[in-house]
Amino acid sequence: MPTPPEKREPTAATPAAPATAAPAAPATAAPEDRVLSPYTGWTRAHWEGAADRLLHAVRPHASPRGGLIDLPGPRPSLSGPRSDGLEGYARTFLLAGLLGDDAHLARYAEGLAAGTERPGTDGPDSWPLMGATRQAVVESASVALALRLTRSRVWDRLDDRVRQRAVDWLLPALGPSPVDNNWWLFGLTVAGFLQDAGIETDRAAATIERSLDRIEEWWLGEGWYSDGDNRAFDHYNAWALHFYPVLHAHLAGDRALLDRYGPRLRAQLDAHVHLFDSNGAPVPYGRSLTYRFAAAAAPWLGALTGHTPLTPGATRRLASGALRYFLDRGATDPRGRLTLGWHGPYEPVLQSYSGPGSPYWASKGFLGLLLPAGHPVWTAKEEPLPAERADAVRPLGPTGLLVQSTAADGLVRLHNHGSNPVGGGDDPGYARHAYSTRTGPTTAPDPADNHFALLRPDGTATVRGPADPLGSGPDRAASRHTPLPGVRVLSATLAHGRAEVRAHLVLGAPEGTPVRQTGWATHTDGPVSQVHPVHGYRPGVTELPTGATLQGAGPTRTPAVHGRTSGAETLFVALVSLTAEPAPGPVATLATVQVTGPRTLRVTWRDGTTADLSYDDFDHGP
Repeated sequence: MPTPPEKREPTAATPAAPATAAPAAPATAAPEDRVLSPYTGWTRAHWEGAADRLLHAVRPHASPRGGLIDLPGPRPSLSGPRSDGLEGYARTFLLAGLLGDDAHLARYAEGLAAGTERPGTDGPDSWPLMGATRQAVVESASVALALRLTRSRVWDRLDDRVRQRAVDWLLPALGPSPVDNNWWLFGLTVAGFLQDAGIETDRAAATIERSLDRIEEWWLGEGWYSDGDNRAFDHYNAWALHFYPVLHAHLAGDRALLDRYGPRLRAQLDAHVHLFDSNGAPVPYGRSLTYRFAAAAAPWLGALTGHTPLTPGATRRLASGALRYFLDRGATDPRGRLTLGWHGPYEPVLQSYSGPGSPYWASKGFLGLLLPAGHPVWTAKEEPLPAERADAVRPLGPTGLLVQSTAADGLVRLHNHGSNPVGGGDDPGYARHAYSTRTGPTTAPDPADNHFALLRPDGTATVRGPADPLGSGPDRAASRHTPLPGVRVLSATLAHGRAEVRAHLVLGAPEGTPVRQTGWATHTDGPVSQVHPVHGYRPGVTELPTGATLQGAGPTRTPAVHGRTSGAETLFVALVSLTAEPAPGPVATLATVQVTGPRTLRVTWRDGTTADLSYDDFDHGP
């Protein structure tokens, strides 16, 4: 097992620079190395330089002694400006801890002393207390993790009074989580630091046990947790629900815990690597998308702990591709600060808890800097991602998610037949039938992209609501939802190459109810979106204006087909495609679909292979 960072002997005894020292200039960009990194050109020097520049960019926004970092933004979070200032400090402190530069760390040590001096007051540097601001529980995890990673360089050099004040501020995080989802892992992270530091060890151990017991109830196997009692699956699985337990076990040197959680991370990474485009983009699905390249944290963690199916060259190719994807597309403003958005600023991607400092949880993506420069992840030649090697379709364990990628364009699509919003509702980050690395979801509620809707008499469309998974296979996934009382829709997706067969069996709808299937929302300069009616829809395709998406600022258009129900059960089938291939042929040429019965169909793909679908294989009950 690799030696945990906090157990290593320091390689130099250089003391931290005083906070008043003149700030060094940010690192300049290193030249690309297309021999070592033929896909991205990036090396460890690029990662160090990017981290250094991000840290320098936030310095002008620090409070007088650095306890808060108040970044500009379109609006404060729901927790308010004081909490946002703590968030700016905590998340960039984590980045400084991963980079390990003493000049940066000295500033954060001074900020820690200032922030805990009079917490809960209106002092210019004062941190909010957890009892009054529950978001402070979240930020306590970043503070504690940064202190754990830099213990000999920051914590051990602090004045005893400062350490006691910091402990007093951290201790409330050891209580039960105020939010019953991944928040349990923030207390775990604080407890891990305190346990290592020999502080309140019994209480810390109890918090660790309680937190791990709670997330165990959401473990579904094959690499997947649900983020709470609801079936909520998204990018959080890799870099939150796996990240904290595995990193804690590694840093604690706890072989038993690592033997439990490490193989789970390996299983998650076996799926996670398939969710990255050849251009580096992760699939945007779920919430908190503004954390961007935090998606690279899990592959680094697998390399750090030895629990990964990825080769060192594939790990760096994935991580560097993700970081470059965002930095090359305007994730930082002209002054080098991360913005609230996806590429650049984009408010529809935000949640009420998103504040100007929120994007800096992307700092987790720099976890690879804990690996020394001589580690194979930095010295091995980059290798291609799955999306670059061959066309692929695969289900993702028990989630009801089906991933589809095409090597000709490196594009990745994710079909959703089982992931639901945290807290319910119809969040577009969870409620769409499909997501991709180069499209939406659209901001307008209607017409929604990748959506099957019944249309009410006033023309408004039904929402999907919770989707119950009905099963998946090597080329398919299916689900059930209830768009209206007494009406059920059994939906299935079959995928092959760039082709998708989308089939919906509508049960219990009044005779003649209008229905609509939309495809992918695309910009004029983006990939090509196609829909072809096969069965149940009337001939012809309409183009619907759908507004902006997180992949671009301009308007999009979405192809759609329409039909009406007939009888107690009506089957609707369409062929759909999204491709970045130049001048693609019509989607109708990709497959022949025969409806062989009221609930069955056979698909013959263009290469001659076949797939059969029978709705009798599914549970039709409520």
